[in-house]
Amino acid sequence: MHFSGLISAIIVGLIIGALGRLVVPGRQSIPIWLTILIGVVAAVLGTFIAAAMGVAQTPGVDWIELGIQVILAAAGVSLVSGSRSYR
Repeated sequence: MHFSGLISAIIVGLIIGALGRLVVPGRQSIPIWLTILIGVVAAVLGTFIAAAMGVAQTPGVDWIELGIQVILAAAGVSLVSGSRSYR
């Protein structure tokens, strides 16, 4: 992976992770690095799922793929924030 690919993955992970945190009700006290990590994993998994469903390449914005990624990020944030207490 090139340096620009790593930076892109972190930026996308931050955005997807933040959207996932916004979807989950209540306060999540998890660190920002964990939100980014959850977002990166959700973005990668969401892309694979969208490709398997045949909706990864659409004209314009890939709303279905983005929705899958945000749902996965919200599930990840819920799982992590419910399983541990971060301070």
